[in-house]
Amino acid sequence: MRIWTSEHTFNHPWETVATAAWRKYPNPHNPAVIGTDVIERKVVGGVLHSHRLVSSKWYFPRWAQALIGSANICYASEESEVNPNLRYMFLRTINLTFCRHIAVNETLKYTPHPEDASKTLLKQEAVVTVQGVPLSNYMEDILTNKISNNASKGRQAMEWVIHKLNEEVQDLSRTTDLMIEQTKLSISKLGRGMDTFLAQDA
Repeated sequence: MRIWTSEHTFNHPWETVATAAWRKYPNPHNPAVIGTDVIERKVVGGVLHSHRLVSSKWYFPRWAQALIGSANICYASEESEVNPNLRYMFLRTINLTFCRHIAVNETLKYTPHPEDASKTLLKQEAVVTVQGVPLSNYMEDILTNKISNNASKGRQAMEWVIHKLNEEVQDLSRTTDLMIEQTKLSISKLGRGMDTFLAQDA
């Protein structure tokens, strides 16, 4: 068994990071994840509970495929909780494919940074277990390294999504400003037209 842990600080408020986490896939930094499908979603006591099926591609070397098998698409079960009042987002993912020999339990928790509430702290942990096949320790090391590399890509992906969100807000703001200016112009023209009409009537 291998246990991998990591902490990362995003220089963005929790609400922004939590929104980005929902819109994380697809992205150009994690091309291995090809889809997410919502199985169940409900709100209990103000907490959003979701269950999603995550589809991805695992690239194992041929010798590893000879031991555990191969699959074009691999699936994982993701369960999450989002509490906007207490400001935390918790995700737990476990693989469904290759589960006879491999168990990868990954958890992520997003909370406001304890020293700066304008930032967000991500705590991430993965427990990797390979059993019933030769070279299990070596395969655990490979999977743990892959998780570490994917975590780095995942943080890049989050920044990419946050950048897109900010662009959307800016576009919406520009559109709103343009609509306000057009409305003011229309009202101004209407006012001048009314003044002209009243002057003629007089």
